[in-house]
Amino acid sequence: MSFIGIKLFDSELKVMEVLWEEGDVTAGQLAKILTEETGWNRNTTYTVIKKLIDKGAVERREPNFTCKALITKGQVQEQETTELINKIFDGSNELFFSAFINDKNLTKSEIEKLKKIVENLQ
Repeated sequence: MSFIGIKLFDSELKVMEVLWEEGDVTAGQLAKILTEETGWNRNTTYTVIKKLIDKGAVERREPNFTCKALITKGQVQEQETTELINKIFDGSNELFFSAFINDKNLTKSEIEKLKKIVENLQ
């Protein structure tokens, strides 16, 4: 995956989560879903959609103002993780990973999965 260079705020991530889960949906459908999930009104949803379109994260298509995600959840996760590592751990993946695993009560199964991930990197 590549660096996308788009910073998404929490409200924008809520819209993106719906698009990633549901696929392409109309703005009206997005507004209905987000009213149920968050209590937002239609204008709030439309404002956030417009911001996402302006950022290049969402594309508006006709008919019916259909919204399509232009970035993947994986791209956003990668970018946010890289930003966190750079900001909090001085860019050190090792320090990040160490802090992550030391602060968790990992199950035996989770430890085994992490070992396999590390082994596959070699």
